[in-house]
Amino acid sequence: MGPFDELRVFTGNAHRQLAQSVCDYLQIPLGQAEVFKFSNDNTFVRILENIRQRDVFIVQPTCYPVNDHLMELLIMIDAAKRASAGRVTAVVPHYGYARTDKKDQPRVPITARLVADLLSAAGCDRILTIDLHAGQIQGFFNIPVDELTTLPILGRYFQDKGLDNLVIVAVDIGISKRARDMAELLHAPLAIVEKRRTGNDDRAEMLNVIGDVEGKVALTFDDEIDTAGSLVTAANALIDHGVTKVYSCATHPVFSGNAHERILSSPMEELVVTDTIPVHECDKNGKITVLSVAPLLGEAIRRIHEGLSIGEMFN
Repeated sequence: MGPFDELRVFTGNAHRQLAQSVCDYLQIPLGQAEVFKFSNDNTFVRILENIRQRDVFIVQPTCYPVNDHLMELLIMIDAAKRASAGRVTAVVPHYGYARTDKKDQPRVPITARLVADLLSAAGCDRILTIDLHAGQIQGFFNIPVDELTTLPILGRYFQDKGLDNLVIVAVDIGISKRARDMAELLHAPLAIVEKRRTGNDDRAEMLNVIGDVEGKVALTFDDEIDTAGSLVTAANALIDHGVTKVYSCATHPVFSGNAHERILSSPMEELVVTDTIPVHECDKNGKITVLSVAPLLGEAIRRIHEGLSIGEMFN
């Protein structure tokens, strides 16, 4: 055991099912806490067990409603620190505001940095997250950040499918490095869909498909799917360039707006995502497959608690 006492895992209201699955992997009970809103819309947190000098992990993706879940996380961290927790690690499978990671327009904020400052100010000692939208977000923190990746989980799923004549397609240039890693894992060539985003209304204009895709089975790769507009446009562009079938995978299923309707009516054969964000049964359709990240998070939590290497998980 590491330098801290007993391991405890808590959660807010963002994704209780994932937190319970992590605890099932660790073979420990989920920590007991009250997290709710008063009638005046103020968030209240009360930890219902002794955590003095415990190694505390708070599982809370900052997904929709993002501000509510972020505030829950900040208040839970503060409550744990004031209850004399030995160490508090924020387990944030999906890091909200990650797409606002730089000043790409005049007079705009860098909200990803602001969220990092808020987590540190609340008393967080460590961050555990999955597939950040931009790697530089790790540098926004002055505390340790462990970034996991779902690439082995997604890659293993498609290895087992045994798709022939496969090409991996990055849905934009920014994700091309991770898509290249997926291509190496599946021993497939890489192509890139070049796109240009127009304004702040989540619309993107497709420009070109870079690479040989004609007559191949395409697997598109991205870190998250928001409105699915870019994904469906990319799938249509690939079909227009001679692709025979289109499969897609992504880590974070944000699925905002009418994303489900777009996916259902798209030419995609299957979309594979993970449960970093809850995907409710009523939101699923026959094209969506959800893989669990609970074993990935559980193993990382165990290793952090015991002072073992996280990197060795991916060797």
